[in-house]
Amino acid sequence: MLSIGIDIGGTKILGAIVDDSGKVVTEKRVSSPANDPDLMVNEVASLIQELFLQIGSEHVPVGVAAAGFIDADQSNVLYAPNLSWRDEPLRERLEEKIQRRLVIENDANAAGWAEYRFGAGKGSKDMVMLTLGTGVGGAVISDGAIRRGGFGIAGELGHIRVVRDGKQCGCGRTGCVEQYASGTALLEAARVLSASGEPAGFFLNSLKKDLDLLTGEHVRQALVAKDPGTLSLLRDVGTFLGEAMGSITAALDPQVYVIGGGLSEAGELLLEPIRESFLRELPAQGFRPVAKILAASFSNQAGVIGAADLARDSLR
Repeated sequence: MLSIGIDIGGTKILGAIVDDSGKVVTEKRVSSPANDPDLMVNEVASLIQELFLQIGSEHVPVGVAAAGFIDADQSNVLYAPNLSWRDEPLRERLEEKIQRRLVIENDANAAGWAEYRFGAGKGSKDMVMLTLGTGVGGAVISDGAIRRGGFGIAGELGHIRVVRDGKQCGCGRTGCVEQYASGTALLEAARVLSASGEPAGFFLNSLKKDLDLLTGEHVRQALVAKDPGTLSLLRDVGTFLGEAMGSITAALDPQVYVIGGGLSEAGELLLEPIRESFLRELPAQGFRPVAKILAASFSNQAGVIGAADLARDSLR
């Protein structure tokens, strides 16, 4: 059975038609109007309608993964740190637009479900996923089910504090790990390094003199070129993330950690410092089993794959 998955992020909206083996049949992405809730609803509804036309039917399951705190009824976005949603009745507004029932899920939960069902976490019983993108998303799979918590907003692992009195976070606290280990954090650190005039920042300067025009693609190029300064920044990202994972393990004891999002494409350049930091922070290290730490299988498609499968699952 085909189903539709939509993944709403801070910079893009990705839509896809997905089959029941988790394979993306076709996809389309559009820019995310992050600061305009009304335009966001219109863009998502239009994308769903376009995918209906490609399938040739409106009678297919639809799942929407949204970046933010979703309530226990999986209906309202209570708060989205990187989007302009505050108690947004997203499911109701979208269903009114497309005249079909749909499933709403937190974007990291959807990505985690995709990895658990079809990807790096397949075969495990308890898994945690961390997605490194605009922010740091988290998903907890326990005994084969997504753990949403009593109010629906469990798994917001990007808001574990790693630096006391640290950087201000969009959630209202300071020192959250997403301020140090997200794609946004890495890009900001690269701009600071490039502006410093230190030799370690010269390679980034050679890619783009104007700091405001330095992008994630430039950082990726620097990593591919094994630029020492940029690699050092990536190690910092891994160190902060591994530290947070030590605390997560104390509470959840997962068998597998899956690292996803755009930064996961760095592979072992990122996973190695994560593992080193994680082992340093692991409670009772040396006297307990150690969770595997793996790169995600689906990269940026995980959200749509998971949303589509959860929508299909809702019919069962």
